Amino acid sequence: MGSFGTNISRATSFTLTGFPEMEGLDHWLTTLFLLLYAVSILGNILILFIIKERQSLHQPMYYFLSLLSVNDLGVSFSTLPTVLAALCFHAPETPFDACLVQMFFIHFFSWTESGILLAMSYDRYVAICNPLRYSTVLTDSYVTYMCVSVIIHSFCMVFPLPFLLKRLPFCKDNILTHPYCLHPDLIHLPCGDTTINSMYGLFIVISAFGVDSVLILLSYVLILRSVLAIASQEERFKTLNTCVSHICALLVFHVPMVSMSMVHRFGKHAPENVHKFMSIVFLFVPPMLNPIIYPIKTKEIRTRLSKMSLEAKL
Repeated sequence: MGSFGTNISRATSFTLTGFPEMEGLDHWLTTLFLLLYAVSILGNILILFIIKERQSLHQPMYYFLSLLSVNDLGVSFSTLPTVLAALCFHAPETPFDACLVQMFFIHFFSWTESGILLAMSYDRYVAICNPLRYSTVLTDSYVTYMCVSVIIHSFCMVFPLPFLLKRLPFCKDNILTHPYCLHPDLIHLPCGDTTINSMYGLFIVISAFGVDSVLILLSYVLILRSVLAIASQEERFKTLNTCVSHICALLVFHVPMVSMSMVHRFGKHAPENVHKFMSIVFLFVPPMLNPIIYPIKTKEIRTRLSKMSLEAKL
């Protein structure tokens, strides 16, 4: 290890914390996490399979849903190795570089999800406010361009984070609060000046999450104005009903995101369990609920699931 001064050295590994305060419930916690992973992974794979197989679902709204499912799988697989290692195999140690790689992917998929939800809100805006131009505006090539842009934007935003952390010396006990590596957790460990890291983290939150949120809100203001212009109350309800799944997905993602950010930035003296709970909700709930939300409100997916269930019974 390279020396940086008295008692200061570059970290070679981190210790991931499980739930020591819940000792004796290890088996139940492991079962719970495995269940969450199973629902998330199988549910999102099922959504991808149905959209691929059903020709009627080959349209922009479901292309974005496919990307959302792929992204949710990415979130699940990003946390899976260290969660299983810490809870199932009692191997909490993770190498320094591996921790930074995991941190990159967790935050990359998180910001990508925000961009996908923005793209989906634009899809709903065009479908409701300019229905006659829907097929000419949201062409396959333009949808592809939007998806690639979201991915590149998220990559460029998150890419500097591991390098900004790697340049810093570590002199504290390298013990993390969670069974996975998050930037808000890692940033408290270096003994050097972390001002740049903190400022860049805030910049990402504002320029990515903040801008996405404002644009999503604007799209729904325009959608609501267009819906209120419809004379028939039944037609208003029918039109708004096409947005219910997306609104639920927005709430499932944004409420835990805002709550976790508030706790990390303004709740430094809050109990450690609060930080753990908020990160678990943020990372595990959206990938688990998204494959449930859309089948409930989408007739084509619901019909296909019913047929698959009948076939399985036969």
